[in-house]
Amino acid sequence: MTKALDTATRNEILDRLMKQGWSMVEGRDAIQKTFLFTNFVEAFGFMTQVAIIAEKMNHHPEWSNVYRTVEVTLTTHDANGLSDLDIALARKMDALI
Repeated sequence: MTKALDTATRNEILDRLMKQGWSMVEGRDAIQKTFLFTNFVEAFGFMTQVAIIAEKMNHHPEWSNVYRTVEVTLTTHDANGLSDLDIALARKMDALI
């Protein structure tokens, strides 16, 4: 079972992600980001790449796609909040852009 982020490292890690456009979800221990692309094909291509990464990690995002916009929320349900898996997946998503 994955553990939630500990307080000691949490703020430093989250500060770096916030500078990359991630934000906290109100009322949840989760982060979110909106990714905008030129068109639907680019948005869907991004989601396909992330899906392969997420499957290998066995850690899947909450997300939706409308035309060129991909909305992503990351949290670890087993940990009842953010974990290292969320941070790793967020970083991998950002690296694809």
